[in-house]
Amino acid sequence: MSDLVPVRRALISVSDKTDLIPFAKSLAKFGVQLISTGGTAKALTQAGLEVTPIDEVTGFPEMMDGRLKTLHPRVHGGLLGLRDNDSHVASMKERGIEPIDLVCVNLYPFERTVAQEDVAEDQAIEQIDIGGPSMLRSASKNHAFVTVVTSPSQYDALINDLTANEGATTLTIRKRFAAAAFARTAAYDTAIAQWMQNRLDNNAQDCTFGSTLLIRMDRASELRYG
Repeated sequence: MSDLVPVRRALISVSDKTDLIPFAKSLAKFGVQLISTGGTAKALTQAGLEVTPIDEVTGFPEMMDGRLKTLHPRVHGGLLGLRDNDSHVASMKERGIEPIDLVCVNLYPFERTVAQEDVAEDQAIEQIDIGGPSMLRSASKNHAFVTVVTSPSQYDALINDLTANEGATTLTIRKRFAAAAFARTAAYDTAIAQWMQNRLDNNAQDCTFGSTLLIRMDRASELRYG
């Protein structure tokens, strides 16, 4: 059995809009339906692309200043449903849930926000992404059927894969991108946990040490040997 999965519907919601328009236009050339949220949908529409707003998928408006928009069964059911499981397929049809074949999400810039000097606490908290990591995890768990994209640096590889396979993705790239997505959410949650722990440690009355030491390290350069 082929491991190729055609990409027919893609949900795009990005804070980093680097190369977004060329990427979305490439998807559109393959006949992919573009679903999007907020500022991403606006950018795509202004570029002349046909976009399905997320509220048309969920039946609910984006609300609570954007805190609630993608946390819905018609999103996560479309991501998590096993396409080769008859009961999953039946449940999706019964509830009007359509499969989502690709998710492109890069998260709210929490790390960049808290790196600013004297950033307000409420400003930092609003940069804690909830819906984004949830979609990344759902898509990554179901990488047998769903492609997950977390960075503009992956756009070319994905388009090349789609081009080579007539609009479908290979299991190889889906596995690779799923691993990258879990690495991204792990690093993101670690940054949030460290920031919250530092807020406690900086308050003498609340000073405490948790049972787990969280360490995040980002590669600075490639070593010449090994």
